[in-house]
Amino acid sequence: MSSVADSAGRAGQKEPADVKTVVFASSLGTVFEWYDFYLYGSLAAIISKQFFSGVNPTAAFIFALMAFAAGFAVRPFGAIVFGRLGDMVGRKYTFLITISIMGVSTFIVGLLPSYASIGIAAPIILVALRLLQGLALGGEYGGAATYVAEHAPAGKRGLHTSWIQTTATLGLFLSLLVILTTRTMLGEEAFGEWGWRVPFLISLLLLLISVWIRLKLSESPTFQKMKEEGKGSKAPLTESFGKWSNLKIVLLALFGLTAGQAVVWYTGQFYALFFLTQSLKVDATTANLLIAVSLAIGTPFFILFGWLSDKIGRKRIIMAGCALAVLTYFPVFKQITHYANPALEAAQASAPVTVVADPDSCSFQFNPVGTAKFLTSCDIAKSFLAKGSVNYANEAAPAGTVAQVKIGETVIDSFDGHGLSADDMKAKTEAFTAAMTAAVTAAGYPAKADPAQINHVMVTLLLVYLVILVTMVYGPIAAMLVELFPTRIRYTSMSLPYHIGNGWFGGFLPTVSFAMVAASGDIYYGLWYPIVIAAMTLVVGVLFIHETKDHRMEVW
Repeated sequence: MSSVADSAGRAGQKEPADVKTVVFASSLGTVFEWYDFYLYGSLAAIISKQFFSGVNPTAAFIFALMAFAAGFAVRPFGAIVFGRLGDMVGRKYTFLITISIMGVSTFIVGLLPSYASIGIAAPIILVALRLLQGLALGGEYGGAATYVAEHAPAGKRGLHTSWIQTTATLGLFLSLLVILTTRTMLGEEAFGEWGWRVPFLISLLLLLISVWIRLKLSESPTFQKMKEEGKGSKAPLTESFGKWSNLKIVLLALFGLTAGQAVVWYTGQFYALFFLTQSLKVDATTANLLIAVSLAIGTPFFILFGWLSDKIGRKRIIMAGCALAVLTYFPVFKQITHYANPALEAAQASAPVTVVADPDSCSFQFNPVGTAKFLTSCDIAKSFLAKGSVNYANEAAPAGTVAQVKIGETVIDSFDGHGLSADDMKAKTEAFTAAMTAAVTAAGYPAKADPAQINHVMVTLLLVYLVILVTMVYGPIAAMLVELFPTRIRYTSMSLPYHIGNGWFGGFLPTVSFAMVAASGDIYYGLWYPIVIAAMTLVVGVLFIHETKDHRMEVW
């Protein structure tokens, strides 16, 4: 790690003429790569029906989320593999490899037969392709950020690398735009059957454009100079993670920067989308449009905060973003409910739902392998409520008691499914479902959000606020990470904490938060996950992370 400030002469140097070309080419390629990666997340509901139709719908959706998360799980391994390659061979050729892997994997998803056609092989191949995408993305970001930072003049690294930071949001925006366009042109029925493949197939064209642009770039001048002087690392993994002096910085970067940045990012963009569609029952097209508009409005703030970090420092902006997330997530998401589905909010207030059951008979409402059968009276009651996004409280009952559901003044008895024949189970389930549906409908709980009652302006403003928090933590992060480490191990050292933070802490956020909501019955309970992680980063970052904006890049 370098702590030597740039000299006044270097700080005032003229910007190289090719820096803008480097920023444009690196950013454009990375946009396409994020587009490929996020297509899957944006189409999780349809993919669950296409590739996980062998299990019930709730388990299928969770399977789809887990397959989405699998791509994040392997990102740190991609960071290790491609980070080492980038530090030994070069930045340019490494991210040419990563974008090729990503593009081809995404294209194949568009051609992959469904579960109905080839059975269990379909989800297995799909998960394998997601793993390849995750490995590729694990190498892409570190290469692009390092490459741009090593081209940028001192005093403008935050500004130039902030363009790389826009790429994840722009990639998500592009994926939503292509999906919405295809959906509108083909219609819902055709899109659900086969039209969803079109956005994946388009990725081949984007891949060819990206590779063509990147082939025109030259290697990073900082890396070239280091290699010419013979000062490159022969063992970047050992130097990065085998020496405590550098490993300590890697760990601080993870817990004091990227973990909090990641959960704020995924809460503001992906969890907000899942919350709208799954918890508030806003139709997918409307939810995607709201998210897309908020991203379009909020994206310029990446550049603003990147530029500002060159003036006042990276750390204080990132820490401020984490602090605001901790303080405001609960009230903001409750306001989203108020403006997106006021009927649901009113029902929760006027007719609270309580499940009265023996705690020992209640299972965790999360079934990742799709094999568990919820047969206790408590499980049957909670399964209905979870599927309907009905908020509920839990009340303990004596052991052996059949669970009851209190909806306002109405009390409905559940039933125990153990030992029942298939016909009896079906009959009792239908009767219970009918009684519960009538009760929650009478209590004012809507089956879905009423489009006429959605305050689109206020929901958009709230979503824009969440995106601005994303830009605060994410805009300056690339510059700060590359400035923490010396050139010979920069690619490897900065990639691992970034991808553990974003791949694990952030990537698993939708799945973990969804499980927390299902277990607790509280549609806001999943917010505790990002709040706790952001609070941890705030404490570690404030106490142990030093400002980096004046560090030199030319330290080998």
